[in-house]
Amino acid sequence: MSPQAAVGGTGVAPDSEMLSGMYADVEAYYSARVAKHGATPRGVDWSCQATQNMRFVQLLKICDFSAPFSLNDIGCGYGALCAFLAMRHADAAIDYLGVDLSRAMISRARRRFRGPGRRFVMGKAAPRIADYSVASGIMNVNVGYSRELWENFIASMLGDIRRNSRRGFAVNFVAETDVLTDAQAAILYRTDPAPWVRHCERELGCTVDVLDNYGMREFTLLARCS
Repeated sequence: MSPQAAVGGTGVAPDSEMLSGMYADVEAYYSARVAKHGATPRGVDWSCQATQNMRFVQLLKICDFSAPFSLNDIGCGYGALCAFLAMRHADAAIDYLGVDLSRAMISRARRRFRGPGRRFVMGKAAPRIADYSVASGIMNVNVGYSRELWENFIASMLGDIRRNSRRGFAVNFVAETDVLTDAQAAILYRTDPAPWVRHCERELGCTVDVLDNYGMREFTLLARCS
């Protein structure tokens, strides 16, 4: 079954050359954002620090903080999750790896946060298997592709995240019910949770919880690996 078929369509998954082009377009988009707005929530396309932190709270519900664990932060941007972990979970023993497509993002993250238990690398996927993975917002900005191609791209990213997550992973999406301007609607991918819950359960072998009651027009999937 193709990734698109798994979420309700019938399309053929993009080949490796097309995937490379899509990743390059995403990298260019976010490198331009951080060049314009710096190492701030606007630099990773979030509106403010408060909502960014609220998303981190939801994503980290996949993690068991009662024991040491390793964490892949996919699409880590300038490393904002590191600051949040230091603020909210200062005593936790976390082997953190941030991964991002953008050299500009990784450069800023290394300057701000690199230290014991924290590493940052460029790439489209984590180069290791960790206990958990989180990805905040990387599914949401469609940089000019059809919905069918973008959903195949998401399925490919989710497959990479699943392969590199031992215990579970968490991702978020803009809800289909969100009200947008015409400019926002042209670029933001919106969806109902159901097709991606089915995909994670049937194709990736996970059990999934949906978090959608935290006061924003979006939802978070907590996928626990079998």
